[in-house]
Amino acid sequence: MPPIRPLAFLADAAKALAARLSFLGRPKDRTLQAALRLKLDTRKWNAELLKQLEWRRFEELCAAYYEAAGYATRIDHGGHEGGVDIVVQKGGAQAARVARCKAWDAYRVGIKSVREVRRSMVAARLERGILLTSGRFTQEAVKLAAAERVELVDGAALLDKIAALPPEKALGLLQFATQGDFLTPTCPSCSIKMIQRQSTREGRKFWGCRNYPICKQTLAGTAANAPD
Repeated sequence: MPPIRPLAFLADAAKALAARLSFLGRPKDRTLQAALRLKLDTRKWNAELLKQLEWRRFEELCAAYYEAAGYATRIDHGGHEGGVDIVVQKGGAQAARVARCKAWDAYRVGIKSVREVRRSMVAARLERGILLTSGRFTQEAVKLAAAERVELVDGAALLDKIAALPPEKALGLLQFATQGDFLTPTCPSCSIKMIQRQSTREGRKFWGCRNYPICKQTLAGTAANAPD
C-alpha cells in the first residue's frame, strides 16, 4: 500500500513537498540529521519519534491522520497568528471543526494556543475546534479549552488515535511521516529547509533560513520548534 499523503497542503503540494524532502542541505546538516536518525526507532510509532518531527511535518501528519480516519480535510492558509488551520469534517456541515497543530516544545502548550484556535473558530464560523500537539498541555489550557469547546489532543492521545486505525493505515502514516528529511525545520516564510547557525556573540545555536539575508526568519535550536 502506498504511503498516505495529505491533501494539497501548499500550492502545488506534490511538487513542493517532493522538493523539500529531496533537499538535504549542507554536509554538516546531513551529519546532524544522520546522528539523530540513528537514535530514533522509525519502525513503529513512539513518543520520541513524534516529538522529533519538525513543525511542518507534524502539521502534515495531523492532516493525513484525519484523512486516514475518514474525514474530509481542507487547508486554510489564512490562519490567525501565522499558523495553518485544518478544517476537518465528517458528515454534514454542522460537524465541521477547525484544527490547529503545535509541534513539541520543552514547555507545555498554554492558553495562548487555545485562544488562537478560538479565534480561528470565530473566523470560520464553526462551533468546535481541535488543538493537537506532540507535547503536553498546561492545566490552564485544559480548563479554557473545555469552556471554549476546543478538543485537546496531546502526543500520547495522538499516538492512541493512530494506533486505533487499521494497521495498514497506521503504517502508511508512519512511512509518510518519516520519509525524506523529517527532522530539519522548514522556514515558515520560504517553505524550504533551514540550516543550523550559531550566534557569534552568545554562541547560541539556532535555525536560520537559507535565503538569508533576504529572509531573516529564525527558529530556536531544536528540530521540532514551530513558529509563533
